[in-house]
Amino acid sequence: MSAAGGSAWLSVVGLHEDGLAGLGATARALVDGAGTLIGDGRMLSHLPEDGRERLSWPKPLTALWPEIERRRGRPVCVLASGDPLCHGIGALIAAHFAPGEWVIVPAPSAFSLACARLGWSHAEVDTLSLHNRPLGALAGLLYPGARLVVLTRDGTTPAAVAAWLTAWGYGPSRLTVLERLAGPRERRRDGVAETWPLTPVDDLNVLAIACQATADARMLPRVPGLADGAFQSDGMMTKREVWAITLSTLAPLPGQTLWDVGAGCGSIGIEWLRATGPRGRVLAVEHDAGRRALIAANRDRFGTDRLDIIAGSAPEALAGLASPDAVFIGGGLTNAGVFDACWRGLKPGGRLVTNAVTLEAEAVVLKGYQQFGGELLRLAVSRAGRLGGLSGWQAQRTVTQWCVVRT
Repeated sequence: MSAAGGSAWLSVVGLHEDGLAGLGATARALVDGAGTLIGDGRMLSHLPEDGRERLSWPKPLTALWPEIERRRGRPVCVLASGDPLCHGIGALIAAHFAPGEWVIVPAPSAFSLACARLGWSHAEVDTLSLHNRPLGALAGLLYPGARLVVLTRDGTTPAAVAAWLTAWGYGPSRLTVLERLAGPRERRRDGVAETWPLTPVDDLNVLAIACQATADARMLPRVPGLADGAFQSDGMMTKREVWAITLSTLAPLPGQTLWDVGAGCGSIGIEWLRATGPRGRVLAVEHDAGRRALIAANRDRFGTDRLDIIAGSAPEALAGLASPDAVFIGGGLTNAGVFDACWRGLKPGGRLVTNAVTLEAEAVVLKGYQQFGGELLRLAVSRAGRLGGLSGWQAQRTVTQWCVVRT
């Protein structure tokens, strides 16, 4: 075992299309010294047939752990594509096996290679994997002038992304497909989204996008408060001005979990995930099947796949859910036991926010405020509208907002 590996018996080595020739001395020693080699067919094909044991990725992937554990103490090498810690197997192995048992030797990631081919500064590029995510995941990264590097699912993804960009008003965007990066069959294809051909490319490809927008493109600011029309709804959703303030009051941080109780069309949960980043999570509780369908449609539209839809009514549907960092009660506040269940489930230091629009809900809020304290806020929003042949203010329904922190 090399010095880099110490006493580790399990190694994870990043490999590219140039195979063993592209490995440094440390990585090559780990591959050559392993008695068992693990990887997909493409990775294993780079190695000579020398009689050593070979294992392919099982389905599900978790079935791999017992196979590796049975070989504990003997040199095992897992071959991964590029950087194993960049949307790869490396983080899973590091989480499952104890420190000191494993060593990871990365190669340049596909993101780094793509930036190198295009001359783009990696620090000024947004990256995304679409391996197991809807195309809507791109929505949170789009703006005129943005540069994106995307790991695709297969050879049909570039054409699907081109059609999606065109529908969103980003048809003039420049696309570059890089196939078989760092190998003898590397190939580059350039074009524009709105005229991109439907012909599939090689399944092993990376897509680079230089975003350009038309005058009527859909613009999604990254601050809370997307336009009401951005979401599919049944007309009963919280208005933009109110949910912008609500998100500010919920104070989301990266990686935090929200219970969205009485989730409606899911707008609060989706805004939460846009603010908390790729590690944020939402558990959206909704009893109405029609509204659950709206939540699912909006989730796919914005690519916020870390929103889990819980069918049922609070408080019963809250049993067994992961404890949240914050709770928003958007519906059902007046139902018996809802506030108590939300309060018990909340992590210490977490905050609960609710918006009351009926006298009955305000009575619950007032009682809770007297018992637990917190902050009360009255929100009254008016929008200008036509009054016959003239214009005037049209008042929206007044909202009483209560925020309380569980100390």
